[in-house]
Amino acid sequence: MTHGDIDIIGKNVKDMYGTFMGKVIGTITDIDGSIQSVGIDCGSQGLQQIQFEQLVVQGNIVIFIPRWRLDSQKLLREKQLTLRRLKALIDIVSENDDMKADAEIIHEKYKSKLASLDEAEYEIKIKLETRLTELDEQMKSAKMLLFDAKVQYKSNEISDSTFETVKTCSAELIEHVTHETTEISNVKRRISDLDAEVVNITTPPQKHLQELAVSYLDNSESRHIQNMLPEAPTESVTYSSAVPITSESLQTIPEPPKQVKPTTSNNEDDWLARMEAQ
Repeated sequence: MTHGDIDIIGKNVKDMYGTFMGKVIGTITDIDGSIQSVGIDCGSQGLQQIQFEQLVVQGNIVIFIPRWRLDSQKLLREKQLTLRRLKALIDIVSENDDMKADAEIIHEKYKSKLASLDEAEYEIKIKLETRLTELDEQMKSAKMLLFDAKVQYKSNEISDSTFETVKTCSAELIEHVTHETTEISNVKRRISDLDAEVVNITTPPQKHLQELAVSYLDNSESRHIQNMLPEAPTESVTYSSAVPITSESLQTIPEPPKQVKPTTSNNEDDWLARMEAQ
């Protein structure tokens, strides 16, 4: 065993919120002597093999850090660094267009890195949601135990000191669950913020997209109007009667018929003459 092994063996293990987990009883080391995992006696839960990177020695206590926290911190750190480099690359190209060809190779490298981080992010999100479900069940159980203790206390089944002990332990567990739930929610929010930054960097500006859309609509509308307009005739238009259209063949508005005075017979004229003579 190395000196580091001797320092960690026999110490109590608590989680990062102060809850007792067990005691270190041994380690598994690599061929070079470095610690790979630590064996922790967790009582009724049996012997648990914990990766050494999840443990931090602080005095006589060994602090356990959950895997979801380590993975999420690594993801956030790598994604933030990749985004900063992408922004710096874009600034360099905007200042000097001659470097655009050289920067394209590095740009593809960073985009590939973001794609690989997306896969890791998907797995981490599943872990976070699973842990939130576990914490929710623990919160329900703690509240149920506390409520049942109140009923037992009111029915004089347990003493004041016992009820106070139940309240103290339940409050510690509820506080533990609340802190971890809040931390997971903050991690999820930070991941969402980074996703929004990735979208802003890797997609064209909205103004440019709007200009393209307006240009497309204008061209499409003009093409549609052109298709609706008839083409100008290039030859003489003929009808089925094969008669060419001329100014003489155009229809004219007919004039109204002239009123014709009725003609009278000779007998009527004679009758009028005789009347005038009298």
